Amino acid sequence: MVNDLQKIAGICRFKPDVYRMVTGSLNKSLNGLPHPSPGMAGVKQRSTATEQALPLIHFENVGLRYGMGPEILRDLTFDIPKRSFQFLTGPSGAGKTTLLRLLFMSLKPTRGLIRSFGRDITQIPRDELPLLRRRIGIVFQDFRLLDHLTTYENVALPLRVRGKEESSYRQDVLELLKWVGLGERINVLPAVLSGGEKQRVAIARALIDRPELLLADEPTGNVDPPMARRLLSLFLELNRLGTAVVIATHDLALMDQLDARRMILTEGRLDIYE
Repeated sequence: MVNDLQKIAGICRFKPDVYRMVTGSLNKSLNGLPHPSPGMAGVKQRSTATEQALPLIHFENVGLRYGMGPEILRDLTFDIPKRSFQFLTGPSGAGKTTLLRLLFMSLKPTRGLIRSFGRDITQIPRDELPLLRRRIGIVFQDFRLLDHLTTYENVALPLRVRGKEESSYRQDVLELLKWVGLGERINVLPAVLSGGEKQRVAIARALIDRPELLLADEPTGNVDPPMARRLLSLFLELNRLGTAVVIATHDLALMDQLDARRMILTEGRLDIYE
C-alpha cells in the first residue's frame, strides 16, 4: 500500500497546501491508521458566513414510506457536521441505502424536515437540485462505471457531461488518480481492473467536484481485508483535508479499526454513538 500511494506527487497541485501532510500520513504503517480529524484550518470553503454555523445536513423527525406501505425510516433526528467522519451501520434491509438517498436528495421524506446546506429540500426548485448535489459526492456499492470508458474517462465523466473543456480538468483528473493510487491505470477499461481498483475509480469520480460531503455505500463490500484497510485510509485522508464522510457498512472489523461516530439503524430507527 505505502509504495503505491507514495506515487502522489501530483497532488501538490490538486491540494497544494496539504501535500506534506498527506505524504506524511500515507507513510504511516497500516497498524497506525490516522484518527478522523475535525478538519484543517485554511481549507477553502464554498459556504457563506451564515452556513458556517450550520451542519451540512440536518434531519428533524424524518419519516419515509413508499406508497401506502409501512414506514421504512421513522423519527430520524440528527446532524452531519462539517468535516465530520461517521459510520452508518445496521443489519441488511435496515434502510442504510435509503438513508443515503435522502442525504443525497434523490428522495424526499414522507414527513419531517431535512435541511441540506441550510435549505429545506422540499422547497428547493427541481432545476437547482443538480447544482446543490455537486456539493455531495457518492460512491456506489456496485461502482457504476461505464464499461466502454477508460479509468480516466470514467472519472472525468461528470465534468464532460456538463460541457467542460478537457483542458480545464485534465490535470486535476490525472492528479486525483495518482492520489488514489491509479496513476498507472488511467487508460485501462473497467473489465481489466480488480474490485479494489474499480472502487478507487468510483471514489475518484465522486471527488472530482471537490465535494463538502462524501457518501459511500458499502465501499469495502467487494474487496479483501487488506484492500478494505487501504480504502479506509483514503477516506480518512480525505476527511483530514476537510470533507465530511459517511460510510455505510455492516463490516464490524472495519469499524473497529478506529474510534469514530457510529450511526446504527435498527428497524427504521437510528441510534447514534459519538
